[in-house]
Amino acid sequence: MAAGRHFLVCLGLSVLLTGKSAFVGKSHSGGKDDPVLQYVVNNSLREHPVLTKLKLRTLDDQWYVMMVSIEQAQLMANLMKLINATKAIEIGMYTGYNALSMALAMPENGHVVACEINNTYVEIAKPFFKEAGVENKIDIRLQRAMQTLDELIAAGETGTFDFVFIDADKTGYDGYYEKSLELIRKGGIIAIDNVLWSGKVVDPAPDDVTSRTLDALNKKLHKDQRIDLSMLTIGDGLSIAIKR
Repeated sequence: MAAGRHFLVCLGLSVLLTGKSAFVGKSHSGGKDDPVLQYVVNNSLREHPVLTKLKLRTLDDQWYVMMVSIEQAQLMANLMKLINATKAIEIGMYTGYNALSMALAMPENGHVVACEINNTYVEIAKPFFKEAGVENKIDIRLQRAMQTLDELIAAGETGTFDFVFIDADKTGYDGYYEKSLELIRKGGIIAIDNVLWSGKVVDPAPDDVTSRTLDALNKKLHKDQRIDLSMLTIGDGLSIAIKR
């Protein structure tokens, strides 16, 4: 290693050289031309055929970049299997790729509450849920996510969910996180997407409300003694919070 100037660090998704970031983005958008990330996808992804169909349909949408990275969805599905999850919440369903991935990862009695406010995306998702045979597992709530979370709490479901995925409006993340902590059981997982926000959280501009909001949440989670925490460079950044 010449003059100790270059350091090779394996971070699961990419190779980090001094002066370069390990963060490359999602495999279907910012990281689609990264050879290491594509190697990861090509040698680890085990995508259900209906997930593949839904992914291709989503890539035709003008906002396809919002779709969860497929390698991240698989990671979260595996985490759900590790904790034997049967109840999950998705805050921000979009076209349903991750909701479908979660439903497929759970047993027959599994249940996903999927929060979405755009009916266009709901109508895209439904046929794929049906084709995969999991439409009975996915409870789509077409309304503000905070309303759904409040309704679940009012219905006595506090502390009964195993997994929550937060991927909706970024300025609402702190509120979603606090409600999720109420609804999740001890040992349950809250996965928070877009925590790196294309790297803008590192030094957010004064007028960049979204980046500053995410940066504040990241710092809050770092200090939060109610959880155990890992922040990953997968996708657009993913924080894994495990309730103590």
